[in-house]
Amino acid sequence: MSFGAVDMEEESGAAAAAAAAEEIRRLPAEVNWEMLDKSRFFVLGAALFSGVSAALYPAVVVKTHLQVAPPPQAATATATAAAILRRDGLRGFYRGFGASLAGTVPARALYMAALEATKSSVGSAAVRLGVSEPTASAVASAAAGVSAAVAAQVVWTPVDVMSQRLMVQTAASCRYRGGADAFRKILLADGVRGLYRGFGLSILTYAPSNAVWWSTYAVAQRCLWRAVGHERSESCTSLMAVQGASAAVAGAASALVTMPLDTVKTRLQVMEADAAARPTLASTVRGLLKEGGWAACYRGLGPRWGSMSLSAATMVTTYEFLKRLSAKEGSLG
Repeated sequence: MSFGAVDMEEESGAAAAAAAAEEIRRLPAEVNWEMLDKSRFFVLGAALFSGVSAALYPAVVVKTHLQVAPPPQAATATATAAAILRRDGLRGFYRGFGASLAGTVPARALYMAALEATKSSVGSAAVRLGVSEPTASAVASAAAGVSAAVAAQVVWTPVDVMSQRLMVQTAASCRYRGGADAFRKILLADGVRGLYRGFGLSILTYAPSNAVWWSTYAVAQRCLWRAVGHERSESCTSLMAVQGASAAVAGAASALVTMPLDTVKTRLQVMEADAAARPTLASTVRGLLKEGGWAACYRGLGPRWGSMSLSAATMVTTYEFLKRLSAKEGSLG
């Protein structure tokens, strides 16, 4: 190889490195864990995410009804929503919301703490090992997603079990008088094991889902910023638009991939325990397939797809906004 070719390769490498550095410079400033005022972060986060959860809760109720309905009663999302409204009024869309909200604050706190701490430590370690910044960002986001999902499920699984049972009961078939009553009755009937029914499946569902979601979100954001060519100083509106679009794509893909697992998990958590034949993962899957084949595993896909896309876009824009509100003075430059 001639010296001229070597020089050309070196120049090409230098140009690529310069282009990568310029791309990073043009991206909006990342607010990492060390830059946050933690007390402000958790207090504001609890308030903001409680509001978002309230707005999206009806879609979760409709999705849950569709997943647990037996074949003769299976209907479309619209028909299910109309039936809930006709039978229970608007109150029917918020059954179990109190129990869900009570768990949202500690679960979100654990989720956000694990997410940011893991992302910061893994990202820094990857860069020190010589991994390129874009790859390090995607790897750190994936690891952070897994860590956050596992941490949150410690709190969220019992809350999910209680709130889902409250969601599907009607005034005529009311067995639980609220979250506290559901907690007491489930504990008496099944012990702690009853509150953590579906925990393993929840981890199996949400850990890889979160890994894919956060890594896809990081890559999608970078692609969108490259496409629109905005500078670091762009307006908050542009920032939220790019983040929201990236989150919606990641949320929709995640919903499609994890839908069968979510349906099985919901069935397993909602089914009442029977001393003679406690529901197991295998029996739940067999029952679901017997009812309607693989199509039964995708009941409620429409509401879940819409809910997760909207939830993802709303949650992420809220989350990124929250991080900027919680940044320490002078940390953003």
